[in-house]
Amino acid sequence: MTAEGFLEGRRLQLARGVMLQCIMGGYPPARFYGSDDGDLALVPDPSQIHRLPWSKHPRALAICDADELSGESSRLSTRGQLKAVIARFAALGLAPVVATELEFFVFAPNPDPTLGFQSPTGLDGRREDGQSAFSISSNNGLRPFFSEVYECMAALGLPRDTFMHEMGVSQFEINLLHGDPLLLADQTFLFKHLLKEVALKHGLIVVCMAKPLAHTPGSSMHIHQSIVEIGSGKNVFSDEAGEPTAMFRHFIAGQQAGMADLTALFAPNVNSYQRLCHPFASPNNACWSHDNRSAGLRIPASSPVARRVENRLPGADANPYLAIAASLAAGLHGIEKELEPSEPIQGEFEVPDNLSLPCTLHAALERLKRSQLAKELFGEEFIEGYVASKTLELTSFFDEITPWERRVLAAQA
Repeated sequence: MTAEGFLEGRRLQLARGVMLQCIMGGYPPARFYGSDDGDLALVPDPSQIHRLPWSKHPRALAICDADELSGESSRLSTRGQLKAVIARFAALGLAPVVATELEFFVFAPNPDPTLGFQSPTGLDGRREDGQSAFSISSNNGLRPFFSEVYECMAALGLPRDTFMHEMGVSQFEINLLHGDPLLLADQTFLFKHLLKEVALKHGLIVVCMAKPLAHTPGSSMHIHQSIVEIGSGKNVFSDEAGEPTAMFRHFIAGQQAGMADLTALFAPNVNSYQRLCHPFASPNNACWSHDNRSAGLRIPASSPVARRVENRLPGADANPYLAIAASLAAGLHGIEKELEPSEPIQGEFEVPDNLSLPCTLHAALERLKRSQLAKELFGEEFIEGYVASKTLELTSFFDEITPWERRVLAAQA
């Protein structure tokens, strides 16, 4: 839209079906978004209008809500779904607080998708070989890129907590500061967009796939969650003596009760399960633990005021609005039903059958399709439309034969 049109308040409208467009560009049958495929109104959030600092020409981006023309939020909007979850907490006098940890890879350009990704050539003329995890000098080879990333984050008002090199080859992680869930979802979305745009300026690509490299750790989007009282700001997960509260237990139990049904919202792509099938630090389970990274729900070591629950299931490929909404909604379900969690696990453990999660996109979609809880939390229209769109993507994947199949199976009798 032109700047003049935007400033005049001209309404931008979007076909309803676009909300269910799959990643290849197609659409599920029209019955999932209304056979008329009528318009939605894109309503900009005044707090999320940003001049784009990496653009040579003046450009701005406005994050919008997708609303029905009658004024209510579209049930197909993931941002709208997150706002509805936050409102349900507010009705109880509570406000969730979240932080995201996003991992990503920086690669050389990959014009031929049949070839694997390669780490970029650094300032020293060499490619990283994976020996830089947590090194204080590991960013030096990509210093011009990261310098502009930091500058652009500051220009967009994206506060960062820590930035580090992760375990994988040319893999990095940012921790965003905790705050309002909608703000953190917006910031996570903006940061991913920023990364990709700045990378292109520097002759690089940023990849947020859950598992872009074999034999290498995948990329997560861990979600840290706590709840405070509106007004006092007190963390309701800790009592006056600094001990865990019943609400803390109920929140964990709700997440345990919902994780299997909602796995397809946290792990939305075929590749998501490549990350989860190697479970070290990518746990595909609904167990919970005090500071054990093998558990899907980890309670990090902290002071009572900072007591929180870390959901370690979502990958970097997850929609931040939807993943945060699903995680918080499951926790709220536990609070409302006063559910009790399993016993915490420590050390080496075997996952009980009732706490195991789907390990393929097909299984996750079948679980989501049958889930009454998911439909109660997000509405039938959203869940059925989401499953229909993701089924198109899964079908497209099965329409191709992979190099592994040709290499290993072609010579078999």
